[in-house]
Amino acid sequence: MSDAQIKKILEDAKTIAVVGLASSPLRPSYGVSAYMQQQGYRIIPVNPTISEALGEKAYATLRDIPKDIKIDIVDVFRRPDAVPAIVDDVIELKLPVLWLQETVVHEEAAEKARKAGVFVVMDECILKDHRRLFR
Repeated sequence: MSDAQIKKILEDAKTIAVVGLASSPLRPSYGVSAYMQQQGYRIIPVNPTISEALGEKAYATLRDIPKDIKIDIVDVFRRPDAVPAIVDDVIELKLPVLWLQETVVHEEAAEKARKAGVFVVMDECILKDHRRLFR
């Protein structure tokens, strides 16, 4: 994706579901999500091992998020082997953007998502891109 496409996604988004968001401030997922929350985005934690993070109720899976919460970006902090199942949920729920954080690379799953009409950003840090594009 081009910088212009990424910037448009970040400009239009209001709510980010963060798959793998940890409740510990020491984890990268927490720091990145806290930064994005400070920039005005609503963060929805997706992690079956926590009840809340950053003041928001956590959900076990993307499918558990109430339908009245419109998810604009699914940001993934999970090992690459978890990505295919996440992609299946993203496609089924018709979520528009899948963002795979740095080192989260799964070409086959990303291609499946793209073929289903999902915008995919892979092996990129949403915080770093936001800082770079919105200085």
